[in-house]
Formats: sequence, structure tokens, C-alpha cells
Amino acid sequence: MAAAAAVTPKSAAFGARSSNLSDAYLNSICLRKPSSGFRYNIERKWGNLSLQGGGGRNRGAIVERENRGRRGVGLVKCTAEGIERGILTGGRAQKDGFVMPERLKVVALMACVMCLCNADRVVMSVAIVPLAAKHGWSSSFLGIVQSSFLWGYIFSSVIGGALVDKYGGKRVIAWGVALWSLATLLTPWAANHSTAALLAVRAFFGLAEGVALPSMNILLSRWFPCNERATAVGLSMGGFHLGNVVGLVLTPIVMSSVGISGPFILFSSLGLLWLTMWTLRVTNDPQESRSISNSELRLIQAGKSKAPPLKKGELPPLRLLLSKMPTWAIIFANVTNNWGYFVLLSWMPVYFKTVFNVNLKQAAWFSAVPWGTMAFSGYVAGAASDYLIKEGHSLTFVRKVMQSIGFIGPGLALLCLNYAKTPVIASVYITVALSLSAFSQAGFLLNMQDIAPQYAGFLHGISNSAGTLAAIISTIGTGYFVQWLGSFQAFLTVTAGLYFVTAIFWNIYATGERVF
Repeated sequence: MAAAAAVTPKSAAFGARSSNLSDAYLNSICLRKPSSGFRYNIERKWGNLSLQGGGGRNRGAIVERENRGRRGVGLVKCTAEGIERGILTGGRAQKDGFVMPERLKVVALMACVMCLCNADRVVMSVAIVPLAAKHGWSSSFLGIVQSSFLWGYIFSSVIGGALVDKYGGKRVIAWGVALWSLATLLTPWAANHSTAALLAVRAFFGLAEGVALPSMNILLSRWFPCNERATAVGLSMGGFHLGNVVGLVLTPIVMSSVGISGPFILFSSLGLLWLTMWTLRVTNDPQESRSISNSELRLIQAGKSKAPPLKKGELPPLRLLLSKMPTWAIIFANVTNNWGYFVLLSWMPVYFKTVFNVNLKQAAWFSAVPWGTMAFSGYVAGAASDYLIKEGHSLTFVRKVMQSIGFIGPGLALLCLNYAKTPVIASVYITVALSLSAFSQAGFLLNMQDIAPQYAGFLHGISNSAGTLAAIISTIGTGYFVQWLGSFQAFLTVTAGLYFVTAIFWNIYATGERVF
């Protein structure tokens, strides 16, 4: 192999001719001429190197030369193809400057739509207070209205998961956003028309939103290598939880200036705006993208499991999936997670107003703070999970640790919530509960792709449907408990006990190994 010729600061520009050193194993050579002398700083990394000039053949190498001032300080940077590291915050250099990795664009758009997904849900949790006063609804009927979203959600989870496995996440979630934005827009009209119309529109809204989480899970598994997937899910779910903050804070402000219909119109319009960007910029698979670099594509492909899509007409093996205990560990974890999550999501504003007699805007702020910290802790959980995997810990160990934190922590916090005497103390306990529950994102939510990559969407649908049934029971049950006992304490205690029991079951039967 011929030695590379030396490059001096006074060398001519590369022009049309290019020096091809693709057989040399160097990643980066940085030659600098400081003003004090001719000292060169050479940094070596491993990779395939090629210096490209005007021909543009060697797409892998990026050569950048900068002439600075009259002193003629020269700079040549060569970054080899195939060595881009899996850093979500990094980009690749070009002559034009910084370029964001395509997978980061995908996760950014996914975080935005997950934010809208949850904000659209939360609007009703705030708007239901003035609607109940206007129509004279009881606490038990409030629970029915809140749970009507879940009536449609429970069916679309399984169907949506199967559709995502066959057709990919891009199209499925695009149709979901279009339909749930329409349902959001129609909600205030339905509330003024009749209770039956309101329940029907909310059920349709849930039907459309049921495809969101399976679509997110599958799309991110295709766009991210295994050791980045937890962080990507953490970022997306961070947007999901921030949707609670956005909905809880903006809804009372918009309602006070525009009316009850204002926030519904706002969020449905944002959904349609997002849909335009999504259809133009995202593909189902990175191999279909025209913008992705070869090095980023190889990085993604090298770090994910090979799971072929379902063949046309092939159905996921339901009996086989349900025959293994790791499947039931995921199902029970989803049940418990949704039980606690929807109790807090649906009843938190009512809780602060009923127990501490705060007004609607104050209740919204007390409710919003915990969701904001949950968004941050979800990212921390994802980053910690990826770090443990890179350090050599088994997937089974990592998934069990993350899920244990996600269940035992919230259980203890809800028990303490029974003894809160001020809204500030109550908000602290709820913040702790939700922040620690976000660690479930690096537990059961990722474990579906671990044990059944080929059927992950369908498995997500099954477990999410079971979790949705639990959410319906907990949302309605909270209303009846409050009406009968005049207190939230009994139901909070039941929820804490469920967290502890499921944590034990998870640690016995869960695994990070591929089962199907």
C-alpha cells in the first residue's frame, strides 16, 4: 500500500483531482499551522479514509479546508465514512457546515406528535370542570366521560399494532393524527349537542389515538440501533409527558380568553400542521430515506436485530405469544402502569380542586409541574439504560432494574400522598411518583422489541388493550370511590399495592432475551 503524500499548508487546492486513500485505516487527520511555528497536531482514529475533491466520487470522506486571515493558517479535516458514532446530539460535517442526523429529525418529529397526542387528551381533563358545572354532571358521570376516550382506545391498540407491523409506523400514525385532530375539533360541538354525542366523539378520539404508541415503538426500533433506542424512546416520551404540561397550562388560559372551544381548535390545528411536515420528511425505514448518509445507515443497521416484516396475509401468532410468561410480565406491567397513569392524568385537576379547594388555573399549574419533571426523568432513564447496556450489563438486568424503579418508587410516593396537608406537599409527592414511573419507558415499553421484534407492534397492542381496560376501571372507579367515600385515599392505597405486586411479578418472569 502506497504511503500518503504529506499535506502542507501551502499545498494547492484539491480541485478536480482527488487523492484516494480509502485503503488506509485512519479516521481523522487534522493538520494545523499555528502562528508560532510549523507544529502539526495529528489525531488518529480507525476507519476508511478518502480525500474527496471536485469529482464527488468518494461520498464517504468529508474534506474541509479553511484559510484564516492573512497569516495563512491552513486547516484540513478528514472524517471517514462508517465511523460516525451513535450520539443523538451530534451531526456530520459538510462543506456547508453542520447537518443534523436523519434519525434525530425523526425522533424530534415523533416527540412533537407525542406532545400533541397527550395535550389533546388533557384538554378534556381541564375543560370538564366548567362543562360539569354547566351541565350539572355528578362525580360518577365525570368518570364515565373521562373514560369514554378509552372505549375506542382499547380496540385500536391491537388493530393499530398489527397494522404497524405490516405497513410501518409512518402511514399508520399519519392517519391517526388526522382522525384524532378531527375528533378534537368536534368535541365542544358534541358537548353542547348531547351527552351521547360527546361520548361517541371521545370514543372515536380514543380509537384514533390508539395507534400512536405502537407506531412510535416500531418506527424508533427501525431508525435507531439497540444501544440508542432507550434514549430515543425517552426523548419521544418526554414529548408525550410535556403534552400534559402544555395542555394543563394552555387550556385554562385559552378558555378564559376565547371560550371552551378555543383549546380544542388550537390543538387540532397544530395536529394538521405537524401532519404536513411528517408526510414530507419521514420514511418508514432508514433505507428508504434519500437524505440519510451511508455511514449513518450502516450505524443503524449494524445495531439492530434482523426481524423480517409479516408476509401478506400472515397473522401474528396470538396463542404462541400468550403461552410465554415474559409476555404476561409485559401485559401486567402495562396494566399497572396505565392504571396509575390514567388515575393521575384524569383526576389530578379535580383532586386539587376538591381536596385543597384551589381554583382551576392553580389546579392546572399544580398538575402540570409533575408532568414536566416526568418528561426529564424519562430521558434520564433512557440514557441510563443505554449507558448500562454499553457497559456490558445484560438486557435482562437493565430492564428489571428500570422497571423496579418505575413501580416501587411510585407506590411509595402514592402512600405518602395520603398524608399530604397542603397542595405544595401533594404536588411534590405526585412529582416523585410520576418522575419515577417514567423509568417504565426503559422497562416494559422497550422489552416488547427485545422478546418479539417481529411481532412487537402486535404485542404492544395486546398489552396496551389490557392496560386500557385497567385504565377504564381505574378512571371510573376513582369517581365512584370519591362519591361513596368522599376521599381519594382508598383508591391511592389500592394503586400503590398494585405497583408493589406487579414489581415482584416482573422480576420473576421478565427477560431481555429474544423469545419469539
